[in-house]
Amino acid sequence: MTPKSPHVILFANEKGGTGKSTCAVHFAVALTALGWRVSGIDLDSRQRTFHRYLENRTRTAARRDIDLPTPRFDVFSGESIATLDNQLAKLSVDCDFLIIDTPGRDDKFTRYLATRADTLVTPINDSFIDFDLIGEVDPEDYRVIRPSFYSELIWDTRKARAKADGRTIDWVILRNRLQHVEARNMRRVGDALDQLAKRVGFRVIPGLGERVIYRELFPAGLTLLDKGQLGGLAMTHVVARQELREALAGLNLPQRERFHPDGDLFAPRSDGEPEQEVQAHN
Repeated sequence: MTPKSPHVILFANEKGGTGKSTCAVHFAVALTALGWRVSGIDLDSRQRTFHRYLENRTRTAARRDIDLPTPRFDVFSGESIATLDNQLAKLSVDCDFLIIDTPGRDDKFTRYLATRADTLVTPINDSFIDFDLIGEVDPEDYRVIRPSFYSELIWDTRKARAKADGRTIDWVILRNRLQHVEARNMRRVGDALDQLAKRVGFRVIPGLGERVIYRELFPAGLTLLDKGQLGGLAMTHVVARQELREALAGLNLPQRERFHPDGDLFAPRSDGEPEQEVQAHN
């Protein structure tokens, strides 16, 4: 019997500073905590944010003698497609989800793996600077004039994948929020995304808010899912967990057998008290 291939989730954006690696880490840990077998690879051998985050997590678990759900992870530092394929083949053994974090720049290995992705996640911030990666707008009324080079690249990639094996790449725009962006600008960006989505064929889902907590958790490799290690949860933490829940659900990943004892990553705490649920702010 041929082993089932993992569902490949590629996080890609040629702009930096969009929260790509933070989202990749949190989604990888979330899926692992749910009982799925998850592997992750960092294609950015220079910055290695995804890889360093999970390294820190492994060290924290050892230092504190605790169990932290952690995916298998590696970093790619090779120079050929063949080397990359071999590394991915090893990570794909006994794996349900393969998460790939990519550099915030044009990269030949990212382009190659885009054709193999099942879900392509492009995080962007609520900014027309970030929107410019996927589309050009009229400066007077903010209507979408045309898709950008990146949208055309993904369009061609999806066509090539469909021609190769008949499968469709689910392109998801993960809309992260900036604290300093005013509501009117957010509406304009939202309207532009809706216009472009109809032309290019991506889905838009709510992402994560800009919060200091993400930067503070990096040195220890902790995530918002590690409730037992974070002490008391402030209201902002609860809101952030709700955002993560909605973003993960928005990916519409294929249902696979869960091994998590609670069957729910966001189940009540072990002390019996349910976590307060709140609506994420728009």
